[in-house]
Amino acid sequence: MENLLSTISSPTARVKQGARYEVRSTKKKVAVSIFFSLFSFFSFAQQKVQDTTKVNQLDEVLVSGVRANKKNPVTFTNVTKEEITPRNLGQDIPILLNYLPSVLTTTDAGNGVGYTYMRVRGADGSRINVTLNGIPFNDSESQGTFFVDLPDFASSLESVQLQRGVGTSTNGAGAFGASLNMQTKSFQDKAYAEISNSGGSFGTRKHTLVFGTGLHDNFEINGRISQIASDGYIDRASTNMFGYFFDVNYVAKSTSLKFIAFGGKEKTYQAWNGLEDPYLLEHDRTFNTAGMYTDENGNTKFYDNETDNYWQHHFQLHWSEKWSQKWTSNVALHYTLGKGYYEQYREDADLTDYNLPNFEGNSAADLVRQKWLDNDFFGTTFSLNYKNNKTDILFGGAVNRYLGLHYGKVKWTQFYVPESNLYYDNYGNKDDINFYTKFSQTFGKINFFADLQYRMVFYKATSEVFGYVDDTFRFFNPKVGANYQLNTNNAIYVYAGIANKEPRRDDYENGSIKPERLYDYELGWKYNSEKVTVNTNAFYMQYKNQLVLTGALNDVGAPIFTNSGHSYRYGIEIESVIKAISKLTFQPNITLSQNKNKDFYFQRDGVLQNLGNTNIAFSPDIVFGNATTYSPIKNLNLTLLNKFVGKQFMGNIDSQASILKAYNVHDLNITYLWNINKGIKSILFSGLINNIFDYKYESNGYFYTYDDDFSTPGVTTTIEGAGYYPQAGINFLAGLTVKF
Repeated sequence: MENLLSTISSPTARVKQGARYEVRSTKKKVAVSIFFSLFSFFSFAQQKVQDTTKVNQLDEVLVSGVRANKKNPVTFTNVTKEEITPRNLGQDIPILLNYLPSVLTTTDAGNGVGYTYMRVRGADGSRINVTLNGIPFNDSESQGTFFVDLPDFASSLESVQLQRGVGTSTNGAGAFGASLNMQTKSFQDKAYAEISNSGGSFGTRKHTLVFGTGLHDNFEINGRISQIASDGYIDRASTNMFGYFFDVNYVAKSTSLKFIAFGGKEKTYQAWNGLEDPYLLEHDRTFNTAGMYTDENGNTKFYDNETDNYWQHHFQLHWSEKWSQKWTSNVALHYTLGKGYYEQYREDADLTDYNLPNFEGNSAADLVRQKWLDNDFFGTTFSLNYKNNKTDILFGGAVNRYLGLHYGKVKWTQFYVPESNLYYDNYGNKDDINFYTKFSQTFGKINFFADLQYRMVFYKATSEVFGYVDDTFRFFNPKVGANYQLNTNNAIYVYAGIANKEPRRDDYENGSIKPERLYDYELGWKYNSEKVTVNTNAFYMQYKNQLVLTGALNDVGAPIFTNSGHSYRYGIEIESVIKAISKLTFQPNITLSQNKNKDFYFQRDGVLQNLGNTNIAFSPDIVFGNATTYSPIKNLNLTLLNKFVGKQFMGNIDSQASILKAYNVHDLNITYLWNINKGIKSILFSGLINNIFDYKYESNGYFYTYDDDFSTPGVTTTIEGAGYYPQAGINFLAGLTVKF
């Protein structure tokens, strides 16, 4: 049952010696390239800034290639830094976006700090395309997103756009549920500084220093350093993270150069096992089985270093140019360096599995192992935009390479410390090339939109499970739609798009190696007035060979997917902003959907059965969110947040044992801004009470089945089981931000 105890796409290994040499050689080449890029960057200054509006427009070119605008027939929600700030008290980005339409979030530690995840329209993180200033963030092999590697990145954000469905063409892994486009802080004309400190339940604390020089002789420098730590709601689910962000900007009348360096380091005690025991789930919800073992005297103990350790550094160089009133361009170079491991105590491990010799006749021993991931990701993105009052044409694309090393070490055994402790050594190299053209043309009240992307993926990898693969994928991803402006307040849009997606590394190991295809159809209505804004859209997403979560986990705790043949999702999403009175605002949203596998086959009790249409795992029929904000006096905001998530099945066979119960959680956010403007510009007081009604709930889990052929000779019985991830009851965070 060991393989059923974890639940994240943890770093799973990387290499052969030839691949190692390629990675090391590439690091040197990239370092030289960065040096010369920086030299060119600081040698470029020549013109004075004359129009800061134009400069800010150039800054937006960084993300214009992958974002939608209000004229495009695309379903999306924008979030500004002003909306993020009130709750930015240490919890990670998925938790800060929890109240957006169709979004579900969960966290291993139970309190939103450390490993956190999000789903959109039932699609998990490996199917949500994430870009940072247009640069891909998803891990190339697992295709997942690990926000824990970017501690306090929310403090460096200017804005976020969440596109639901296929959306517009973007860089990186295919969007099969959503695209999350994040833009870091833009140009600041005046110098500033901020000091933020917050703390609260479970020993959670965040300390952030932010500064900017303002513009001097065409140059501006911004920086941030952060430290976040928490003991976690779950036992021993501690987190210690350090994050940083620095950028240097050169801005002129028609030119913007931006060099950005950011990243972080995290050490997190593993809390991804969940709870299978119903008694513990009811009476000891914080119990953590990670690191648990029995010593030679029969005493239960916990290994004190059952931890995940990872550090990641990002470097980006952006050049944006406004060639004329109609032509702009952006070219970016990027390099990401990541390295880390997780460490585990294993009881009674078979020594031959670790290439270790027996000890005095003992073929099994307790041992401590480390699984390492050492990767490099680098490349370029580019776009050229022609725009006038009626026509908007964008040519763009990206060329990226990923070099990954997977290897495992045995650190210790109960009998001896091994001299040669490398027990597997693999690699995964991936080239990702895409080109797209986006065309938008206005004819009176109608805006026609077309988006054509061609993407090529070249993947070479080795593994003890699948041996060697050398696959090439070529995808054509067209999108088309139209937006009709009925009048000043009303607009309707129609959209159709196709997306294709290659398998992940784990899919090769699980034998699910067919690429996926998604046909996405959207029909929307937008209403906008002074007091009411409503965005409504109906969607139908039809899949071929969709990789759906089985609910089970592999031997390193990563979720297992399987190709389901044909499946679909359809539903309706409604989001709105209602200004009832001058001091009271409601922001409700709701998603009603059906998510089905067609003619799903499953072997139960030794017989292959057609179960008909079954529910897709982790896809609730209803998701509701709301933020009610009351401002009794100037600069004081009281916001009651509510999230309701309907019942989910954690597997695809509609088993009662796989049900994840519905939950309804309320948070209270209180902020007060004290404007001083005497040395200190302002002080922001923030308070957040999570789960104010102390509701017991689980936001995630896993489901597994196995065949029992031994209890009754000649009879095969399918056994079912499940585990759950309890979330914290009532807890609080409070913070103080001083701006200078």
